[in-house]
Parts: sequence; C-alpha cells; structure tokens
Amino acid sequence: TPRLPGFFREFVNLPVANLLPLPAQVSLEMGAVVEPLAVALHSMQFASIAAGDTVAIIGGGPIGLLTVACAKAAGAKRIWVVEPVAHRRELAMLLGADVALDTTEVGQVVKDTGGRGVDCAIDCAAKAHTTNDAIRMARNAGRVVITGIHSEMQVAFEMSPLRRKELSVFNVRRSNHESGAALEMIAARPELFAPLITHTRPMDRIAEAFAIAEGYQDGVGKIIVKP
Repeated sequence: TPRLPGFFREFVNLPVANLLPLPAQVSLEMGAVVEPLAVALHSMQFASIAAGDTVAIIGGGPIGLLTVACAKAAGAKRIWVVEPVAHRRELAMLLGADVALDTTEVGQVVKDTGGRGVDCAIDCAAKAHTTNDAIRMARNAGRVVITGIHSEMQVAFEMSPLRRKELSVFNVRRSNHESGAALEMIAARPELFAPLITHTRPMDRIAEAFAIAEGYQDGVGKIIVKP
C-alpha cells in the first residue's frame, strides 16, 4: 500500500536545510512549540508593539496564546484576550494576558480603554465575525493583524469603521524564517511557554489526541503525540 504524505510515521525524508537542531536544554515536547511560536513572532513584525501599547488578541488557541507571550515580551502595557473556551482563558492569563473575556464580552475592550480602543488588535481566530471585532476594537490609526486563516474565500469587512479610523490591516502567512528566533526564546525561557503543553498521548492513541484537540476537551492547550 502506498504511504500517504504526513509526519505521523517512523521515517521521513527531508532536506537537511529544513531541520532545526534542538539544543540539549530544549525537550522534544518544547520543540513542538517552535513552529507556532515562529508564526506568532512573525506577526509581531506587523503588530509593531512598542512598550506601553495596548493589545487585544482574539482567539486562545496555541498560536493565540503564544501571541500573548510575544506581545508581553514586546512590552505591551495591557493585553486583552477574547476566547469562548474557559480553560483557554485561564491559559491566556498564565501566558501573560491581563484580561480574558468571553466572546459575549467583546465590547468590554473598548469600554476598558475609555472608548479609545487598543493600539493593535490581532485576530488569531479568523471566524466570520472576529476580524470585524478586531476592527471595532482598534483605536484611530491603529493596527489590525490577521494571523488566523479564514476558511472562507471571501470575508466581508465592516468598511465604515475601517475607513473612518484609517486603520492599517496586515495579513500574516506562516512563520517566514522566524523558527531560529523562536527556538532561542524557548531555550532562554522555557518556563514561559511550558503552561501551553497540557497533554501527551502515545502514537497508538493518536485518534484520541485529535478528538481531544478538536473538541477542546479536558482543559487541553497543546497536545503532544509521542512515538
């Protein structure tokens, strides 16, 4: 039977240039955080967060949570996270968020800033409404960064606030060679990212691992499948 492409297998052929050696102090589990952290780091190039900035992040999946850590490291003064799953809101607080809100409370971000809005709103969820939520949250001349991948080919933006506030909108595609910097961050401060890894499963329970991740079950953050 021909093998299907994918990495859940014993052997994989790759160009050596694609490999990133892990230093001794970085475990294989933490090595699995390098790729999503690299995406979050790449998004920071567009977010341009300066010390004292306010930031709202929509979505508390692994990349959203790592975006929280990156925004904190960049010097953000206050970080709001909007996430419907309660345990992910708890993880967001562990990774550096100041406020974690349910999606029904999204309007609280603008209220908390006295009607001004945040300097940067980052959409890591990419649902039908979340990019427009980010547009509403951003201040005049603020920045909206779309890190999540929309499943729809066309997404309707609310043009009135986008135009009226003269917002800058940036799109993120993957990590763009930030893996080395991500690995350096993890090697320097593994304790900062450790709360993200909540579960491990052996390879023969991989279906269970996917079910837990897909259903946001059992307080899952990032789940590791071990060979």
